[in-house]
Parts: sequence; C-alpha cells; structure tokens
Amino acid sequence: MNRITHKLQEDKKILSIYFSAGYPNLNDTVQIIQDLEKNGVDLIEIGLPFSDPLADGPTIQASSTQALHNGMTTQILFDQLKNIRESVKIPLIIMGYFNPMLQYGVEAFCQKCAEIGIDGLIIPDLPVDVYAEEYKAIFEKYGLINVFLITPQTSEERIRFIDSVSNGFIYMVSSASVTGSQAGFGDIQETYFERIANMDLKNPQIVGFGISNKETFNQATKYAKGAIIGSAFIKHLAEKGSRKIAQFVGEIR
Repeated sequence: MNRITHKLQEDKKILSIYFSAGYPNLNDTVQIIQDLEKNGVDLIEIGLPFSDPLADGPTIQASSTQALHNGMTTQILFDQLKNIRESVKIPLIIMGYFNPMLQYGVEAFCQKCAEIGIDGLIIPDLPVDVYAEEYKAIFEKYGLINVFLITPQTSEERIRFIDSVSNGFIYMVSSASVTGSQAGFGDIQETYFERIANMDLKNPQIVGFGISNKETFNQATKYAKGAIIGSAFIKHLAEKGSRKIAQFVGEIR
C-alpha cells in the first residue's frame, strides 16, 4: 500500500509541511525532512524549485529563487534523496511544475521517484484531463499518487472528475490566490470547506494556502482530513534556520 494511502487511514488530522528543496542552503534538504518527521509531521511536500512558479506567493517564490541560486536541480534533488528511506518512513511528495519533469522525461522522472521512495507528486500546472489521457498509466506503473488542486471556483462537475481519477487526497486550495499565510479564515472560506465536505468525495481533502498557526490549522481541519503549511514554515527557516523545527511544529499541534 502506498504510504500516503496508509497515512490517510490513520485516525488523526494530517499535518503536512512544504518547503523548497535546497533552501536555506543547498544541502539542508535531507536534514529538514528528518527533523520534520522526528517532530511529528505526518507528510512532507518537497518543493522542486522552478524559475516561474505561477501559484506561489512571494515567500515561496523567494525560497525557490534562492534554492536555484544555491545550485538546486532535479538531478541534485534525486541525488540528495537517494538514501532517504534509510531514515524516513512518512510519506514524501515532490511538488513542482511540469516543465522540469517534462525536460527530465516524464517516465524517467516517475521511475526515479519510485526508486527513491517518493510516494506522490503535486503538479499544479498539469491539467487533470491531460493527466488522465496521457500520463495516468505511467504514474500508476510506478505506484505514484498524483494529487490535484481544487479552488472555491472549481465547478462541482470538475471536482467530481478530479475525484474519479485520484487515488490519494485532493489538495483543497483555501482561496483563489497565491500561497501565503493569513490571520484566519472567514465565513466564505468556512462555507466552502463545508460544501466540499458535504459532497461525500471518495478522496479525503487536505487544505492548503493560508495556514500558518494552530488557529488556522484547526479551522482548516474542522471539515477536512488535514492541512498544509508552506509559507509560514519557510519564513521560520529564513528567520531561525533549520535548527528550530521542533519549536515550529510544537506551536501547531
């Protein structure tokens, strides 16, 4: 069973953390992953830096740019992660844009992910229709779960189509904007969370964008299975480095 599937079956709210590989320093990637697991994080999204990150807010964009300046590439990330399963057991997802995967070769990329022990991919700019027609068989061949995003503007028809081709979780974007933390969620967002929960989809939902602390984590997971924190964690890395991860996670849970 895929580690993501197994984790989603646990009777708990999932805390997922996103960070950009190669940030703050090129060789911090593995240590950050190990420390996140050690401090009780359930799932990790490893950002593959890209020069034109359309959905990312300024904090993640800046970390991605810094990682590229540090020398991060797809091949270096694979090299860094080649022994990751000797020390890390929780699900790992690579999140990135489709262009670097296409350049690497989609099947070669998926094969390498499988060899390393990556459990899934999040590719915001890969349309679900294209995935279903051209790439689903490749992902399934290598046991990878592909995670799709929905927003408050996504139609019910499209949400149900995404649900039908998914076999992990649905990434529920909290608002129609780029990534970034916020003070809290309002009535409109809470209504959206409840509406999706009431659709009775076969895949659980994990909320991303705008989660930064215990309050927003609890709000996001009132109706959903879990929540993803990205920008707030990257700000923490920028201010305190990679040595105070326990403090950050402890303030969420």
